Amino acid sequence: MGTASIVEAARDLAELVEAHADDGERLRRLPLPTVKALADAGLLRMCVPQVYGGPEVDPATMVEAIATVAHADGGAGWCTMIASTTSSMAAFLPADAAREIYGDPTSITGGVFAPNGKGVSTAVDGVDGFAVTGRWAWGSGTQHSRWILGGALCDDGTFRLCWFPQSAVTFHDTWYTTGMRGSGSLDYSVSGAFAPAQRTIQPGVTRPVVTTPLSMFPNFTLLAAGVSAVGLGVARRALDELVDLAQGKKPQYSSKTLAQSGFTQVELARAEGKLRAARAFLFDELGSAWESALAGREVSVAVRTGIRLAATHAASVGAEVADTAFTLAGGTAVYDASVLGRCLRDAHIVTQHIQTAPKLNETIGKLLLGVDVDTSMF
Repeated sequence: MGTASIVEAARDLAELVEAHADDGERLRRLPLPTVKALADAGLLRMCVPQVYGGPEVDPATMVEAIATVAHADGGAGWCTMIASTTSSMAAFLPADAAREIYGDPTSITGGVFAPNGKGVSTAVDGVDGFAVTGRWAWGSGTQHSRWILGGALCDDGTFRLCWFPQSAVTFHDTWYTTGMRGSGSLDYSVSGAFAPAQRTIQPGVTRPVVTTPLSMFPNFTLLAAGVSAVGLGVARRALDELVDLAQGKKPQYSSKTLAQSGFTQVELARAEGKLRAARAFLFDELGSAWESALAGREVSVAVRTGIRLAATHAASVGAEVADTAFTLAGGTAVYDASVLGRCLRDAHIVTQHIQTAPKLNETIGKLLLGVDVDTSMF
């Protein structure tokens, strides 16, 4: 499937994804019909290398597709983002392990990078590996993932990402939240689960087995762009909902519709400008970085800083825009039947992710000022 068709597939699925969004809110996980539709369209493995049968889309295409899904439902967009950015790790696994995990086009992966696990060196049937025990929070989409990864500090002195089959994982019913309810981002754990060494990688140490522009693109930068894409999609939906509502709603004690209100007109225009500018900023920075990757050049810290600034800005703007749409809609927005309430809650979850949280501006500011700072997660 080509890059253009991936985005088109996301657009084609919008009606189905939206139809199941309320179910996701109730279930606190992505409904299985939505999972199947996204998986069948290749939207949950957008970064799997072509050599393993994946779409291997460029970052801008990934962001466009995620935002499109998020426009229909923020939780579905979030799961699309997590699964696809996780799938970029396929390029770093030994080929046999990569084919085992990602070779099946219906295979979905998810998990958490944080090193909350402890790995003990062991061997099973002559295969070296690690017995891993740990618990991770924020396991978005893991309940529908066939393979689930988790970061672990191992007794050989290494930090490793370890892949586990779902059968080795225990899920904990912790996902009671204000927003992104449909993402199913609950806690999960393993106890003594065996991870063969070839089913692990060392972040920042392991070099790509499949060398392509996408595999050379900074992983955390890709993740940040993906997270912000969810915010852009949710904010776009919020404005679209407001525009539809404004055509017919007359606030109490008013003879004019919202669309005829000067206040609505001014605030909508401002919000539209903010959102379009944030989107353009992100795509412009991604385009420059991708040109470097295509030319075989390293994506420099300066270029990564531009993307991280754009992603953090987009997340904040997304929340601001959703706030504006919710406020302008008046009392209508407070009811569960209004999509604007969900947009408001979902947009603010985007700003809480470690890769797009407002506090990241401190690190970005240091880099812009030439102050030394750790960029290992940049």
